[in-house]
Amino acid sequence: MKNFSGNVLFLDRSDINTDEIIPAKYLTEISKQALKPYLLEDIKLEGFNPQRDVKGKHVIITRANFGCGSSREHAPWALEANDIHLVIAENFARIFRQNMFNCGMIAVELSGQTIDDIFKEFSGKETHLETNFENNAFIITTDGLHKEVSFSISDFDRALVMTGGWVEYADAKY
Repeated sequence: MKNFSGNVLFLDRSDINTDEIIPAKYLTEISKQALKPYLLEDIKLEGFNPQRDVKGKHVIITRANFGCGSSREHAPWALEANDIHLVIAENFARIFRQNMFNCGMIAVELSGQTIDDIFKEFSGKETHLETNFENNAFIITTDGLHKEVSFSISDFDRALVMTGGWVEYADAKY
């Protein structure tokens, strides 16, 4: 099973599309690792530099409609190549969300108010998130601040994550 804990990358914008996650010009690459240096290359966020800001981050917390735009598995693959296996947002484009689970990764939806609260308390600080599957909770910490946030995913999505993704799930079940 992949690691779903680590340092957090905050992307304070809604409607981050798959072309911003991994630009279309790299879709001819034949390995996931070849996508690694190009993650978030075209995203426009004030003060954000992907070469500086992505390294060492393992969780993304963002706003609404993450992964909108073209349907492609390359977007989750580029995240996976950078050891980012968990994205938390208010909501996701349907196909992107399912591609995350199919790759054995997690896309968790939290309320807009909860996302706002997390941004207010933690954004701009070195923040760590620990995923506790037994209690369906995230433990978010920074500079003495500690917050526990409950989450839920369906039993089927949990099974995909626990087995490593759709291919591994199908191999085990069929």
